[in-house]
Amino acid sequence: MLGIGTVAKKIFGTPNDRKIKATRPLVDKINALEPEFEALSDQGLIDKSDEFKGRIEAGESLDDLLPEAFANCREAARRALGLRAFDVQLMGGIFLHQGNISEMKTGEGKTLVATFPAYLNALTGGNVHIVTVNDYLAKRDAEWMGKVYSALGMTTGVVYPQQPEPEKKEAYAADVTYATNNELGFDYLRDNMKSSLEEMNQRGHFFAIVDEVDSILIDEARTPLIISGQAQDRSDLYVSIDKLIPLLQEEHYTIDEKTKNVTFTDDGNEYLESILHENDLLEEEQSLYDPESTTIVHHVNQGLRAHKMFLKDRDYIVRDGNVVLIDEFTGRMMTGRRLSEGLHQAIEAKEGCDIQPENVTLAQVTFQNYFRLYDKLAGMTGTAATEAEEFGQIYGLGVVEVPTNQPIERKDEDDAVYRTEREKFEAIIGAIQKAHEKGQPILVGTTSIEKSESLSALLTKADVKHNVLNARQHEQEAQIIAEAGKLGAVTIATNMAGRGTDIKLGGNVELKILEAIAADPEADPEALRQRIEAEHAADENAVKEAGGLYVLATERHESRRIDNQLRGRSGRQGDPGRSSFFLSLEDDLMRIFGSERLEKVLATLGMKEGEAIIHPWVNKSLERAQAKVEGRNFDIRKQLLKFDDVMNEQRKVIFKQRLDIMKAEDLSEITSDMRGEVIDDLIDRYMPPKSYADQWDMEGFKADVAQQLSLDLPMVEWGDEEGVDDDEIADRIENAALEMMTDKAEKFGPENMRMIEKQVLLQTIDAKWREHLLTLEHLRSVVGFRGYAQRDPLNEYKNEAFQLFESMLDGLRQDVTQKLSQVRPMTEEEQQAMLQQIEAQRAAMAGAVEQAVSEDNPAGDALEGFDETDPTTWGNPGRNEKCPCGSGKKFKHCHGRLN
Repeated sequence: MLGIGTVAKKIFGTPNDRKIKATRPLVDKINALEPEFEALSDQGLIDKSDEFKGRIEAGESLDDLLPEAFANCREAARRALGLRAFDVQLMGGIFLHQGNISEMKTGEGKTLVATFPAYLNALTGGNVHIVTVNDYLAKRDAEWMGKVYSALGMTTGVVYPQQPEPEKKEAYAADVTYATNNELGFDYLRDNMKSSLEEMNQRGHFFAIVDEVDSILIDEARTPLIISGQAQDRSDLYVSIDKLIPLLQEEHYTIDEKTKNVTFTDDGNEYLESILHENDLLEEEQSLYDPESTTIVHHVNQGLRAHKMFLKDRDYIVRDGNVVLIDEFTGRMMTGRRLSEGLHQAIEAKEGCDIQPENVTLAQVTFQNYFRLYDKLAGMTGTAATEAEEFGQIYGLGVVEVPTNQPIERKDEDDAVYRTEREKFEAIIGAIQKAHEKGQPILVGTTSIEKSESLSALLTKADVKHNVLNARQHEQEAQIIAEAGKLGAVTIATNMAGRGTDIKLGGNVELKILEAIAADPEADPEALRQRIEAEHAADENAVKEAGGLYVLATERHESRRIDNQLRGRSGRQGDPGRSSFFLSLEDDLMRIFGSERLEKVLATLGMKEGEAIIHPWVNKSLERAQAKVEGRNFDIRKQLLKFDDVMNEQRKVIFKQRLDIMKAEDLSEITSDMRGEVIDDLIDRYMPPKSYADQWDMEGFKADVAQQLSLDLPMVEWGDEEGVDDDEIADRIENAALEMMTDKAEKFGPENMRMIEKQVLLQTIDAKWREHLLTLEHLRSVVGFRGYAQRDPLNEYKNEAFQLFESMLDGLRQDVTQKLSQVRPMTEEEQQAMLQQIEAQRAAMAGAVEQAVSEDNPAGDALEGFDETDPTTWGNPGRNEKCPCGSGKKFKHCHGRLN
């Protein structure tokens, strides 16, 4: 008997079906407008954009404009790229404009889909950011889709690391900007460390479309973005600790693979204490439990984690003497990304690399809080439904599954589970050989570099030609993927998530054409294209006959979503395909999270060597294990966000205050208010309310007024006056301070005084915020222990963080007031002395350069016939060649010097 829910779904459709149905009338409207826009000239498309902008200014909503804007964009894409968007692509664009995640399968053309809502929203003049997972895709998409925006009269920019500042500013000023999530987050932090509005690059946060949204907003959201400066060098400590780790035995510590943590046992603590004393890392009388030992214990823990939890070629690789992390979700190198709290240094010590100094945090933000800055957020991916709850809770994003343009023909087989890893790999090699013999292209998915390379060795032994794609082959990524769909191709890849390049059956025709033109530049390009396209069509049909792309996964990932991404590489645009997962009871997921029941069942069945269990029930069991892991990871991200939200509120206050200061023309009112509050604090300290005159500390008051306000006032005499009260003394101090600052403003000049106030305010805010971030980091690391006292760590963190913020603001007012009161104009003698000092430094530098030049180029004989007064006898030396006079100097520094 059918349940009520099932009956309701049959009658009314699922909520997703209803959302799809609701877009049909809009898609029909866009299609009905197609002939009208086809009739427009190229200039006519641009004129339409101007017309739309005028209508928006007149008050028309974007929703009203949507059908016409989408029709205009579709026509521009058809002319610029030769691509006419399918109806399902228009649907995807509509959902993005509405602030949803469009779940669209691999090969459905998500890159083009983004142009529709991006164009519509850019018509408002607000900035539109299209976010990609790597710089290659940002540049590729900006160049490719830039042709569409250009045909619509819009500008396109691309942001990438180490970009020159003027170019970056121009990219952000464009109507549509392509960038990676990392670069956007870092630019936001950098902008809020700048000292003038002109230096800032980003122009607000209006609308963002995040490509591979699950990878960016979920997988990478566990790690905050941090801009840091170097702290003191402690490499000796890391090396000393690294030498001790191999002395530890298994009974000295326990490992929790689920949380990637290690803890010492009681025996371990005793042994550790003794070897730390022996190696002079702990003072004789000091125990591990003393507060002074916190740092050393922390570093020993990190050293143990580096040895036991972080594996070379899985979690990181060593390249050019540097430890480079590997993204566990995409298998890519994360160049420049470092682990915090000394863990990266511990790995460098383990691998014998140069140890880079630890860093102190200057600014930080999580991806969750960065992307929540946008007025409107949207995303695209092939796999989002499994994380719909998280997208809804944290970002307020709905997930809509957009139907495919062609029905999916891929066959997804049940998982095959073997007893041992050896049996599993033997079965994998057999399956690859079988498919390879009939010419079927195979994509083999692995979860680490180590596994991909051991599988590669097995395939080489079995004489199967193949390509390997992992972090080591990062540069050849596009080339390897382009060839992965060729007849008989075998490609081993670590985590194919977010590669951004389709695997096309028969290979990538455009790449084949480019290669053919490069090989024979004299050939007619059009004739080459026709020949290669004809060959490609034959290759594509042969691959389809062989069964299409076969995705063979060697392990289940912690996240089902990553597995689905790998699976989705096959069967694009209605192509045939096949996918299967080969597992063993020794795989990490099965070992750590797999159900013990499954193991018992397999043991009961008495499986023979090389035999696998294949049953839908096994799939369900694995799904539950993955759901457990995903749930735990969601909890980690939620917890991280709760703590970061506390800092985020404070970050917003500080960043807004900085912005207000940079925008302000005159800051004298702000500095005057700060000075007034400092004076009030001094009054409260030295003349407490409801106290008598003989209880006042006027000597201490005088000293503090001199220190904080640079004023020498007769505080003791004032205190002895009859009938004087705190208000009267506060007024006298404020008047004296105001008189001093007015006098300073006259001496400096109003313009200079305003600039001084602005710089003092900004520099003091930045210094105080840095100190505050460090304090919050320390608070965050110890507040968890409050749970043992039955107190909620989050509430404790909120309360103490608030108190710390209040005291930071008090300190800020004091520092600004003190610095401004100590500022004074230079005397003429001081200015002369400073100019002489600068001149002496410059002369010394010039002398050093001159000496270096003459040492590098010892004097020699002059050119024959050289006449100092007749340049025609000098020959024709280059500016960097030796001077023909024989001085040994470069020509540009000698007779070739421009007078």
